[in-house]
Amino acid sequence: MKLLLLLLSGLKYLKFSKVLLSGGTMLLSVLGYALVFGWPYAAGFVALIFVHEMGHYMAARQRGLAVGAPTFIPFIGAWVELKDMPHDAETEAYVGLGGPFLGTVAALCCYLVARNEGSRLLLALSYAGFFINLFNLIPLSPFDGGRITAVLSPRIWLVGVPVLAALFFYRPSPMLILVAVLAAPKVIQAWRYDPAAPENQAYYATSVATKAGYAAVYLGLVGLLAIMAHDVHEMLGGA
Repeated sequence: MKLLLLLLSGLKYLKFSKVLLSGGTMLLSVLGYALVFGWPYAAGFVALIFVHEMGHYMAARQRGLAVGAPTFIPFIGAWVELKDMPHDAETEAYVGLGGPFLGTVAALCCYLVARNEGSRLLLALSYAGFFINLFNLIPLSPFDGGRITAVLSPRIWLVGVPVLAALFFYRPSPMLILVAVLAAPKVIQAWRYDPAAPENQAYYATSVATKAGYAAVYLGLVGLLAIMAHDVHEMLGGA
């Protein structure tokens, strides 16, 4: 066992270790979901998550940030590691928006093909894509919605608290408890946020036009995803 751990730890020194880690965790996720939902759905579901994460990846690269390949954890999700942290709230919002935006495009593609081909599998995958991206837009860090709305004000994170609580009471989940634990420091930060503090002025300062632009895109994306998730859910029988 010790030898195996030593060999695995040595992968970080290989040039292909990052690709191996990303691809390996992706395949592990497919396997995990396949045990519950079957191979076709599992492969499509993980592909949708991959597209979402690549949205973050491409947005970060466009802003000149060093970023790692996606890493997956079955039944938890995936993330890309930002090796360079955003230097201001607008950059953070741009990177945060990249995932839900590209993820929504992928879900819409599944939906359109499903309607054209009469594929219930693709329709189910489109619903998963709409729901996951909508869920990620909850205005509370560490969700993407928290990163996007921070460009307006970190105090908006306080709005995400009752949303998360309502979701938990509607459908209790250990995942939501984990998210609440991760979000707690950000909630405290939002409660104590002082817009006059020099460090906050430096990080969160941006034009009114920029704030309005992000607010419009955010609300438009939330509205689109909410409508599509509801309609597709009804098409699938409302189960």
